[in-house]
Amino acid sequence: SKESINNVISLLNEKYGKIDAVVNNAYPKNKNFGNKFFDIDYNDFCSFTNLHLGGYFNVSQQFTKYFLTQGYGNIVNISSIQGVVSPAFETYENTTMHSPIEYTVVKTGLIGMTKYMAKMFKKDNIRINSISPGGILDGQPEIFLEQYKKKCGTKGMLESNDLEGSLVFLLCDDSKYINGHNLVVDDGFIL
Repeated sequence: SKESINNVISLLNEKYGKIDAVVNNAYPKNKNFGNKFFDIDYNDFCSFTNLHLGGYFNVSQQFTKYFLTQGYGNIVNISSIQGVVSPAFETYENTTMHSPIEYTVVKTGLIGMTKYMAKMFKKDNIRINSISPGGILDGQPEIFLEQYKKKCGTKGMLESNDLEGSLVFLLCDDSKYINGHNLVVDDGFIL
């Protein structure tokens, strides 16, 4: 909620006197998230996209207001390769897994929102970028991991710490002239 975000902003500002950046990486789900395409109820689809993309919007909007008064800021949104390309449905064959359409819609929308805001606030010394990681290891079945790796370079599924260097780069001054960019970290998955 706006209130909870503004409470965090106030707390951080009081404690540190400034906020240099925010990493926007929430991933809320409603109770029916992940149904197959023809089993998704319209209201559940809208609820999830509103909850997820709306959450990214709320964080971005409130932190941008703060950054405007501060005179600078940096937002890094965490998207996904599924915001860049359609799912590789073949990687899900012979598994009970599938790729929910809501996820792709949200992650694609987030990249668009990143570019929109980067252009809108570029003259205000506020940078807004995104990172689109490949799949992250999270107990997926071996057959999925094998099929996924065939689309990649040397690693396949990533571990969350594989994003650290890219994230630190976008947060530090070494990237001060990078704005509106979506950095893909996927071991060559989308090639």
